[in-house]
Amino acid sequence: MKFTVPNLKTLLLTMTMLSGLAMPTLASAAPQNTTVVLAHGAFVDGSEWNKVVPLLQAKGLRVVSVQNPLTSLAEDVAATQRAIAQQAGKVVLVGHSWGGMVITEAGASDKVSALVYIFGLCTFRRSGSWRLGQRI
Repeated sequence: MKFTVPNLKTLLLTMTMLSGLAMPTLASAAPQNTTVVLAHGAFVDGSEWNKVVPLLQAKGLRVVSVQNPLTSLAEDVAATQRAIAQQAGKVVLVGHSWGGMVITEAGASDKVSALVYIFGLCTFRRSGSWRLGQRI
């Protein structure tokens, strides 16, 4: 299967909807003051999550989609940290692709209760993706 942006978005939406089978448990177990913060991939913007946000909101979750500048890893992490700081309670960080690197770095906050990777890069010291992030 050739992965084009529309195909990838369809795949992500389908996976999100399928994972929604477990979502009622997550939504009912999540405290009222929990917010899902979404970090987008490198070749898109925050609108990547436009179809996902209403699905999560329909489950009773508060949702914020971060608009990362994509100028450097440090600036993307800073934008995500600002979004985390603006939330009143606990935060579940979700990162797609490049957003995985962003949430790994931004997830050190006491407010963050979970990290969710959707085809996300994860930064481990001395790994290829960590070295890539240091060069960007």
